[in-house]
Amino acid sequence: MPSISQLIESYLKKLLAQSNGLIEIQRNEIAEKFNCVPAQINYVLATRFSVEHGFLVESRRGGGGYIRIIKLPLNKEVETLAYLSGLIGSEISQQRAEGIINRLLDEGLVTKREADLMSAAVNREVLRVGLPARDQLRACILKAMMASLLRNNKGREGRGDGHGM
Repeated sequence: MPSISQLIESYLKKLLAQSNGLIEIQRNEIAEKFNCVPAQINYVLATRFSVEHGFLVESRRGGGGYIRIIKLPLNKEVETLAYLSGLIGSEISQQRAEGIINRLLDEGLVTKREADLMSAAVNREVLRVGLPARDQLRACILKAMMASLLRNNKGREGRGDGHGM
């Protein structure tokens, strides 16, 4: 059974898909809909709707306040690689790396199998070195995999598998 966070995430992503990538919500209304505290909504937004996941979240407090969620588009492999490399930087945590991998999967830039392989390669159980070296190694591995996959994605166009650039 999905967690409340997963249900909220799915609901918001469904709204985004139906609205061409931009929604404005009321935190309290969503909390009421899912019978949870507003802090749960904050948690979902912070952990599943970050820039690494491909979203920009803006909020305005007060009586007429709202939360605006914008899905950031990815395009052209060079721009994509530069953008994602900038997000990764010289080191990256496992959680942030998973967010980027999930975004690549959501955008159709990698297959489920490729995403699973990437996740396995950057897992803390595999990278058995201390911090900060582990996060630096993870960043190097993730950048190399993305460069290879995005460069090789050109050959997928026209294959009809829905994963071309």
